Order: sequence, then structure tokens, then C-alpha cells
Amino acid sequence: MARKPLEGIRVLELGNIVAAPFAGKILSEFGAEVIKVEEPKNGDPLRNWRIMHKDTSVWWYVQARNKKSITLNLRDPEGQEIVKTLIEKVDVVLENFKPGTLEKWGLGFEEMQKINPSIILTRISGYGQTGPYKEKPGFGSVAEAIGGLRYLTGYPDLPPVRVGISLGDMVAGLYAVIGTLMSLRARDVDPEKKGQVVDVALYESVFSLLEGILPEYGLAGHVRERTGSTLPGIAPSNTYECADGKHVVIGGNGDKIFQRLMTAIGREDIALNPKYGSNQGRADDVSFIDATIEEWTKQHPLKEVQRMLDEVSVPVGPIYSIREIAEDEHYKAREMLREVDLPDGSKVLVPGIVPKLSGTPGDIDWNGPSHGEHNEEIYTEFMNFSFEDFKRLKEQGIV
Repeated sequence: MARKPLEGIRVLELGNIVAAPFAGKILSEFGAEVIKVEEPKNGDPLRNWRIMHKDTSVWWYVQARNKKSITLNLRDPEGQEIVKTLIEKVDVVLENFKPGTLEKWGLGFEEMQKINPSIILTRISGYGQTGPYKEKPGFGSVAEAIGGLRYLTGYPDLPPVRVGISLGDMVAGLYAVIGTLMSLRARDVDPEKKGQVVDVALYESVFSLLEGILPEYGLAGHVRERTGSTLPGIAPSNTYECADGKHVVIGGNGDKIFQRLMTAIGREDIALNPKYGSNQGRADDVSFIDATIEEWTKQHPLKEVQRMLDEVSVPVGPIYSIREIAEDEHYKAREMLREVDLPDGSKVLVPGIVPKLSGTPGDIDWNGPSHGEHNEEIYTEFMNFSFEDFKRLKEQGIV
């Protein structure tokens, strides 16, 4: 088997639910040994979120795959000492507690550096580790609001809506992975091999996605508003109804693409009109262009619209539910629909690995572990605790 790019890197995951565990999942898929610390009694709350299979959330089997689960009471002084021992042996600590929590437990970065000067502490929080909002509780949904995304989502005559996933959390998780990898690289080339803090704020992760909205406001005082299914200033790029009542997304905003699109729908007059030869000209008359396109799509069923535009290389696609995704040949060909076995032998589809690496690809080695599944391995084999010590810690509720 090909070597994974992060083999040899150990990550201690102290976070729970979405943001930090999403980052840990990606690191684990590419070979990092991720030791996930869970509260002894109930574990990560995500184990009980959304659709359940037996007594475990099916989301858990994706979010925690390839990780090793140990249980440890971080609020207990002896549990905190155990964390310090683990810090000696890992490269990265990943957490998403409220700022100040680790410091309260005697586990701040300064303490970690005394134990392991090369340690990288990746921290995800609502508002970051500094600033006047740092102590406010932060959830991805709130970050999407204060980060500017919710204001733009939906139709202008209706209240803002949310995307149907934990987008803010997962974008922050991606930045946590990026920051961790950059810090590992910086440590590798540093003669002193010093670690550092990666400070990821949920609201900043969301805010970073806002394209040119800030300079548009700064230079022109323009406040971008909700525009439904269109993308302001980019034309044409919209959702159009077809003859069978289904909807299709068409992106015809490239100059040459626009010409091919207009020719395909029988409007060579528009294709050759110099007024529409650039995006700005089309954006100034977007309502007319969108109406022209939909007049054509309403004459053909969805699959026929796709076929005709595919033939002339115009970006086009249906709006998939998970049912269409699970049946799609391209998803299957790209191994994005992976079938795995649950502990009781049930088969379940889970998402494949992103991104694809040609030489050192990531993989799914096992599904999310049971609660504390790796306690004995980590405590007795990795940390050399005696069986008596391990038994005592378990009896006292520390592990």
C-alpha cells in the first residue's frame, strides 16, 4: 500500500462535535495518528446527533473515522496530568473549547511548550483567542451570521436563510487543517524545531469567503444584498426551470461560453451582439438574458437541456438531492460513494476521500471507533501504565 503523507504525525484531538473533529478527520484520512479524547461517561455529543443506527449516530462513523478513541476527564487534576504526558508524545493538539478553558486546566500553550517545545496547538473558537468577543460562546450558525454569509443567503423579500449543513464549522475545520500543515512545515525547516499556535476563528473563516464584498463597500459604499439564485455581477449564472418542472443550473458567464450558449438556444443575434461581449454588458441586462434562457429551457425536459449544452461545452448541471448523488455514475467512478461495514455488519454508504493524491492517497482504514475503544492500547501500550493503574483510573472515573 502507498504510504500516506501524514504517517508519523500524532494528533491529540481534544475538541468535540463539528469543527475540530472535522479537521481531525481529514488529518487521519491522510495518515496522521489521531488520538481522540472523549468524556468518560457519554463521549462526544456527536455520537447522539441526527439519524441513529442502533445507539450511534451514522454521522459519527464519518466524522471519527480512522481515529483512536480514549476516555479521559479533562476537568480532573489527574486527567490533566495524563494530558501533559500525552503532549510529550504528540506533534499537534487540536481543540475547540471556549478560549481560556485550556489555561484554566493548566494546559495553555506556554505549559505545553515547557513539556514539548515542538508542539503545535491548533485552536478553533467562535471569535479567536484575542479581541473583545473572545469569551463569547461561538457556534457555526452564529459565525455564519456575524461573518456576513447569512445576510447574503436567500431572496431579497424574505428573511435570511441558512445552508442546510454546518458550513461555518467545516470551513473553520479546513482552515485548521491548512494552518496545522503550514505549521508542521515551518517546524520542519526551523533549526530549533519550535511549534506555534494556529488560531482559527469561526467568524473569520466565514468572512474570508466573501469575495470582493469588503472592497466593494470600502471603495463604492456598495452593500451586496440577497439575490436568490443569481450571483450578482456575474451573468448569466442562474437556476432555470425546465419543461418537466425540474430545475437546472447554467453557468454561461465566460465570454466564449456565452456565445456558445446563445447559439445553442437559437439566439445567434444575442451571441453576436457586441453589447453582450463582456461580462459587464451582460450583467447590466441580466434580467433579459435570464428570461431568454428560461424561455428556452421551459421548452425541453432537464435531461435534454443537459445533453444539448454538454454537446457545446456549456457548464450545466441538475440540482441533486442525496438520492441522485447516491445513483450518479461519476460519483461512483471517483470513489466518492464508499460502502463500509458497521459493527453489526450493516452496510452503509459514506463519503470518499478529498482531495485525491496520485502518489500518497488518503483512505478509510476503519469507521468511527466505539467509546473508549483504544483505552487499553493507548494507556497500557503507548503510555506504559500498569494494569493496576489503568484499573484504578477507570474505577475513579478519570478514564
